[in-house]
Amino acid sequence: MQTILTDFYTLQSYEKTENGSFTAQISLNKDHDIFKGHFPGNPVTPGVCMMQIVKELTEEFTGSSLFLKTASNVKFMAIINPFETPDLKIQLDITENEGDVKVKNTTSFGETIALKMSINYQKLTK
Repeated sequence: MQTILTDFYTLQSYEKTENGSFTAQISLNKDHDIFKGHFPGNPVTPGVCMMQIVKELTEEFTGSSLFLKTASNVKFMAIINPFETPDLKIQLDITENEGDVKVKNTTSFGETIALKMSINYQKLTK
């Protein structure tokens, strides 16, 4: 899997459900340099990194390179501290059309929902 977030997270496992959605289990690397600056002494996973993880997983599951067109209903609902809650469950409901991929995402740890969003990507041609 290609990622721009080098060593930021590890995809532990994933499964595809009968309706075509995916559930991925990832673990954040609490020692990554991003957490040294965001924020010193109180590490918080940046929202833009969570959005990038969703994009990278969607690319992996669809086999397509993607470009973010729109994001709506983006709701950061809980802080993700990599020392306290490094293991995340990422639910992706993916719908593919000709040149587009639509994703509804819910990211959680335990019973806590940390992120919900809807994203539209454009497939890139190589």
